[in-house]
Amino acid sequence: MSHSSSSPSSSSSSSSSISKSDQNRSFTGRQRKNSGGHGPGPGFLGTFEKPKSFKITLKRLLNYLKPHRLGIAVVFVLAILSTAFTVLAPLVIGEIVNVLFEGIVVSERLTIDYSAVTTLLLLLLGLYVGSSVFAYGQQYIMAGVTQKVVSDLRVEVGSKLSRLRLKYYDTHTHGEIMSRILSDVDTISNTLQQGIVQLLTSAVTLIGIILIMLYLNPLLTFICFMILPVSAVLTKIIVDKSQPYFKKQQVITADLNGHVEEMYTGHKIIKAFGHEEKASETFDGINENLYDTGWKAQFISGIAMPVLFTVQNIGYVIVCIVGCLFVLAGSMNIGNVQSFILYSKQFTQPITQISTVITTIQSTLAAAEHVFEVLDEEEELSDAPDAVSVVSPKGAVVFDHVTFGYESGNPVIHDLSLNIYPGESVAIVGPTGAGKTTILNLLMRFYEIDGGQILIDDIDITKMKRHDLRSLFGMVLQTPWLFYGTVRENIAYGREDATEEEIISAAKAAYADSFIRKLPQGYDTIINEEASNISEGQKQMLTIARAFLSNPVILLLDEATSNVDTLTEVHIRDAMATLMKGRTSFVIAHRLSTVRNADLILVINKGEIIEQGNHDELMAKDGFYAMLYNSQFSSDNLDETFEQVEKKMSEKNQMNENNKNNKNN
Repeated sequence: MSHSSSSPSSSSSSSSSISKSDQNRSFTGRQRKNSGGHGPGPGFLGTFEKPKSFKITLKRLLNYLKPHRLGIAVVFVLAILSTAFTVLAPLVIGEIVNVLFEGIVVSERLTIDYSAVTTLLLLLLGLYVGSSVFAYGQQYIMAGVTQKVVSDLRVEVGSKLSRLRLKYYDTHTHGEIMSRILSDVDTISNTLQQGIVQLLTSAVTLIGIILIMLYLNPLLTFICFMILPVSAVLTKIIVDKSQPYFKKQQVITADLNGHVEEMYTGHKIIKAFGHEEKASETFDGINENLYDTGWKAQFISGIAMPVLFTVQNIGYVIVCIVGCLFVLAGSMNIGNVQSFILYSKQFTQPITQISTVITTIQSTLAAAEHVFEVLDEEEELSDAPDAVSVVSPKGAVVFDHVTFGYESGNPVIHDLSLNIYPGESVAIVGPTGAGKTTILNLLMRFYEIDGGQILIDDIDITKMKRHDLRSLFGMVLQTPWLFYGTVRENIAYGREDATEEEIISAAKAAYADSFIRKLPQGYDTIINEEASNISEGQKQMLTIARAFLSNPVILLLDEATSNVDTLTEVHIRDAMATLMKGRTSFVIAHRLSTVRNADLILVINKGEIIEQGNHDELMAKDGFYAMLYNSQFSSDNLDETFEQVEKKMSEKNQMNENNKNNKNN
């Protein structure tokens, strides 16, 4: 039986080169998120992530606001009105003080103009009420704009994730992807909702206060301005002292999080080896270090507010004294001094708010960059305009001189040629990282090949609609995937229109019906998020039932029995044998005893398909596979077995070479 398009039985004529870099393509490092604290001081005392390109990211983020220009313009007008009303209030308070002062102190008898006071109080009330109404209006409109922008952004990201190449998911952790979808988008939402309005109102407030203070008294205004450089210098000194401790606190917190994660996920192993005390000592050491560093960071940053308040209060006292001197000199009335004192108390508040908002905006733009990085990722190639569908598929598969590498210039598969007939089963055997799963990924076009062709029923898969192509396959992976929902819904995931009878029939074929009926609610039992209410073997049976129900033309089985006990493995193997009947199947197996009945066995080692044929043919060759098969029964670790067999084959080849040389001599 011919399986190679070039030479049926010669492994050399249909060789493939599969690089060991295959095993390194996944992101395996644990990513620990840094998390640090801030002291009770101003917002700029902590640490935050800055965007790589401020202007470009800001411009791109603002593009999402363009469709809402009218709403944002209304928000700006309302914000200005709200702020203006608030800024004018101290002037009215000053006028009230003038009226009362003139009626009580200036005149020799109590002659307060209650009508004027009442009018001013009503005006003050109107200013505060009007400011609140305008503030409510701006928040209401901005909330709608923000939620619409964020909703559009989430839709765009969600749509993008469905179009990304599999390589993206292989090189990014689930936590990182979730962070970009949820945390970073929420950060953008909060800043759009609060930050923009806060920045605008603070700027208007600061400008308004400065103009009114200059109008009331330029000298007193100059005294207030003298507070700023003193506050800035003191703040810089405190920041310079506290920042190293905040950074160290982040590093130690990350170490603590990592240690806790290890203790939590591996608590059974820790208990089994009696390392509880050692783990606790490690935790106590990190925690003590974090306490010492965190205390210093919080203490130093906590000094900021008392120091700044002291400086501000000194300035406040100076303003009061100088203002009283102006009153005594007759160059200011007491109401204006009272108004100026109120403005001087408010003077630094918008400056602090602007600084905090700017810091927040920088962090937000960094979050936006994370989101835009996802949106800019390379997508799967679109279906060709003339893409076709397979009518009445049979399952013939051809690899015609296929070349592929996860990285440019570093091929994983080189010149692979295979010819698989409909209904044949192909077993792929090899150590970890040899490229076994890569072959399955290429079949489903999770990755695009660099050279050659892959044909299904004589149709190039690149000319097929991707959805139609993948609908031909049924996949059962080493780690079963189930979602939160009923058992019935999980089985019917591949065919939502399946009838109850078809679902039950698929479950019976997968040997799952009996245990399903013993569950509390049978087929209506809810599988929780971690599927902890059923065993690993039962999860795998459900995924096989799902494959049965989808009725695929081609089956892809990736070490589907590696995580179950021997008895469960027997049931799963029987279920898979039934499922494979009449279907083209590709099986990756870690136990050679499970591939004996395969029509074609591909043996991959060190980047090459070194042998191919059925079990009997390979055993008759008495080569690598035969030695591997016989050796595996003394070891449960296929990778170790490969190493042992490779060593034996090397010794055997060396012995043959020596014998040949001896004969020649």
